[in-house]
Amino acid sequence: MAADHDQRDTHASFHRGLRELFTYPLMSAIFDRRTRRVARGVSIQSGPISYTSQNKPAPLSPLEEAVLTVCTGLTGTTTMHDVPARNDDGSERFSAPLINIIARSASSIDNAHAVSFFLINDEGTFLIKHLRDREGLESLKGLPPRWEDWSESDWIGAAAKMKHRLYKERLDFPRHWPYYFIWNRQISNRPGTTILLPIVDLTRQFINVVISLLSEEDGQRPLFVDDWQPFRPRTLLDWGAWFASRLGIGPSIPYQIIGGARRGRSDWLNSEFPVQLGYAGELRTDYETFFQLQNLMLIAQGMGLGAWIHAAVDAPYVFERDPAKGKFGIEFRMQKPKTWRRWPPLPAPLDNPIGIDGVLESLTPPYVKSMDAAVDQVIEEKYGPAGTYGDNSIFDRAYKKAEYGDAFLKMANRRPRPEVVEYAKEICNYIYDTYGRFPAHANAFHLPGVWLQFSHLELEFYDKYFDPSLYRRQAQHREMWGDKH
Repeated sequence: MAADHDQRDTHASFHRGLRELFTYPLMSAIFDRRTRRVARGVSIQSGPISYTSQNKPAPLSPLEEAVLTVCTGLTGTTTMHDVPARNDDGSERFSAPLINIIARSASSIDNAHAVSFFLINDEGTFLIKHLRDREGLESLKGLPPRWEDWSESDWIGAAAKMKHRLYKERLDFPRHWPYYFIWNRQISNRPGTTILLPIVDLTRQFINVVISLLSEEDGQRPLFVDDWQPFRPRTLLDWGAWFASRLGIGPSIPYQIIGGARRGRSDWLNSEFPVQLGYAGELRTDYETFFQLQNLMLIAQGMGLGAWIHAAVDAPYVFERDPAKGKFGIEFRMQKPKTWRRWPPLPAPLDNPIGIDGVLESLTPPYVKSMDAAVDQVIEEKYGPAGTYGDNSIFDRAYKKAEYGDAFLKMANRRPRPEVVEYAKEICNYIYDTYGRFPAHANAFHLPGVWLQFSHLELEFYDKYFDPSLYRRQAQHREMWGDKH
């Protein structure tokens, strides 16, 4: 341990700011974390506490921005399968819910890694690329295994591999509703600031959750129903069930059943507690966003930066791009839904943002040939030779001995049963065929509606009006990081 400590001290000494960041107490970051909004070079109109800046905007340094960029991504470590792979009676159970095996810097539902970030600064608008398992490990090759041992050039080099430029200008819009509102229009997304805007791919995790639920034991798999559509019998079994419910000798069936042929198979499905598509929403997949943002807020506090989570330009407006009208949004491919006489709830009748061609693509046509192909791709990404449960060389990294990982894989690496795959495809096809989009009850790419702005603070403003104890770390920033502003 002493040798490791000496090595960390040596590496951290490359830059004082890094050394200060890695020695700043977590509990101090939590206690002292505040929203600090006024960036260097920003003036505000606020009656008796108005302020006119005499400074120029001061963008983050390449190193400062690199730390924030890298901290949204892979850590190089692996998740731990410290879960039971058998039932209490020793019988087999489904034990392969994870989509990825390499760990990310924030907790993720089923390790889905569904969140991507757009980085916005004075140099343009970028996508921070999220690399999966083996590709991600290759990007970290040659770097020390722990972040505290990275030099300045390590951080900057790793961040450069993650950034993909989309536009040469900052994402921005006219400074009024529905793009900006209240005080955001004056101080949000100003020159010199760096912004991280999260966006969530819901398609992979939607399919993954369906497969996971249908991999429960016989009689425990849920029946899927569309609570936005009234029940319409489609098969003889459906008709029989409907008549029985009318006669009071069967359960009430108010919603459209998906997979009617399975309705009568009580040994296979559990119809007592169905899954309602409208209730599912984002399937909690967006929770990773908020874990990431909290991490970044604490990191910014340790660095002595201003950090402000606030309402972003939201969907669908963020996807508008018309420079002639001052709209510099992010152009997504839009999936056109079906037209309706009587519209279902939002967002089903709206255009569905499904991706940026060749850059950020969801699992829905035309990025896949069909919804059948989308389900097959999720299964291949999990169980194929290079998949989460197919690559022993990566999976075994979490264990003391490879034989432990191999033992777990023998229990977990079982492709879903054919009837599970068949029903999962039936559900996904039902959604796409019925609504002309996938998913229907949420967008393929979901915007949580917030972004996080980082900045060097206008310290003269804070010195004039505020208690110094509330921005002590930020007042030390220039000395720690060597900024020239």
